[in-house]
Amino acid sequence: MVTSSWTAAPAHAASPRRRGAVLERAILDAALEQLSTVGWNGLTMEGVAAGAQTGKAAVYRRWPSKEDLVADALRAGLPSLEDVPDLGSVREDLLELCRRAREAMYSRPGFALRSVIHECDASQAQRFQEVIIGGVVEPTIRLLGEVINRGIQRGEVRPDAANSYVFDAIPAMMMYRSKVHASEWSERDIEEMVDQLAVPLLRPERA
Repeated sequence: MVTSSWTAAPAHAASPRRRGAVLERAILDAALEQLSTVGWNGLTMEGVAAGAQTGKAAVYRRWPSKEDLVADALRAGLPSLEDVPDLGSVREDLLELCRRAREAMYSRPGFALRSVIHECDASQAQRFQEVIIGGVVEPTIRLLGEVINRGIQRGEVRPDAANSYVFDAIPAMMMYRSKVHASEWSERDIEEMVDQLAVPLLRPERA
């Protein structure tokens, strides 16, 4: 009797069903991935479900609309800007802050956020105002305030420089160049902005 050498391949065990926080994290990650690749206009709940390897119903149970899903994805994914080390001079502190801002801008959540800002109409953008202000604007202004106040204490910065117009200058320039000129903010770009815009703006007046 001839015995066949063929044997059936073992059946692959079914992947465990994800639930709760694990599934939600997968859905939020898939939403960020879609935003950073196809943008706000290209993102669909079906595409997010496929990216998370789950059913569309699982997405809709948690987020009834695209806007709700994207707001939570951005809130969960945006990197935190917690502090800027004291490097001994306002110039070095600003360079480090700008480098960290650049990293945030060109992270996957950063690309996702910019797709929302650039593609949403006015009524849709209002839905994300809290996320943008709370996750990006306020932390950046707080850190700029710390850097500038340290410079004031060292005597490097004029005392009246700690104001909202000065705090807006660097983030506004980085966003403007990124949006209008598609600048990726090289190290040279950051140094030139700090040396030609920020430091002269902050420098005390000479007697």
